[in-house]
Amino acid sequence: MGESIFQLRAIVKQYDARTVLHLDALDILQGEILALVGPSGAGKSTLLRLLNFLEAPTSGQLVYRGVNTARENIPLALRREITTVFQRPVLLNANVRANVAFGLQLRGASANGVVGKLLTRVGLQNFAHASARKLSGGEMQRVALARALAIEPRVLLLDEPTANLDPYNISLIEEIVRAQNRERATTVVLVTHNIFQAKRLAHRVGLLLNGQLVELRDTAQFFQSPQDPRTAAFVRGEMVY
Repeated sequence: MGESIFQLRAIVKQYDARTVLHLDALDILQGEILALVGPSGAGKSTLLRLLNFLEAPTSGQLVYRGVNTARENIPLALRREITTVFQRPVLLNANVRANVAFGLQLRGASANGVVGKLLTRVGLQNFAHASARKLSGGEMQRVALARALAIEPRVLLLDEPTANLDPYNISLIEEIVRAQNRERATTVVLVTHNIFQAKRLAHRVGLLLNGQLVELRDTAQFFQSPQDPRTAAFVRGEMVY
């Protein structure tokens, strides 16, 4: 892991009069897998939307690779370095191959050779010509992940990528994410309700509660010796709000 790829300072995100995110400081390191955990409504998905520039913070400073995205126009080249895989992927009404190739085609890049390798990587090499919308939930999620990886992102944002999936698909998706991080040093920010998944995948884990970052530590320290009593209660499986 290297230096910070994101620096967030005094970030506030509001919808009307409601504050959903209030972060004093957060640095995301180049090449790390960072897991964000916490109850529903804690601000995790909102944070991902800010990181992918889908929304702007109400106030504060969000710097990506030296560009203060809250004040400067974000170059298209930087926007294209970041992609998100959502819990419920939206797939084209087309076959699997066309879905995986979609991002490359938008960029005017060749999909020759790339799509086949990715379909093999996600275990869907025999589904290239199948309708993407007729796949199982786990298969659809693997198509979405392959589509995201096709553009070789510098940052991969994952919003509950394995929610409601069976153990086989969970294991397969986790291994793909782990390999992508290991082989290409892709920075991964993972939002998950599954603390066991965070423990398996992440280098660091952060707990979000009511829009605030309660604690952020190396994974082993987060689970074995949390400093905040709310983190300790969350790790024990208690209801924390």
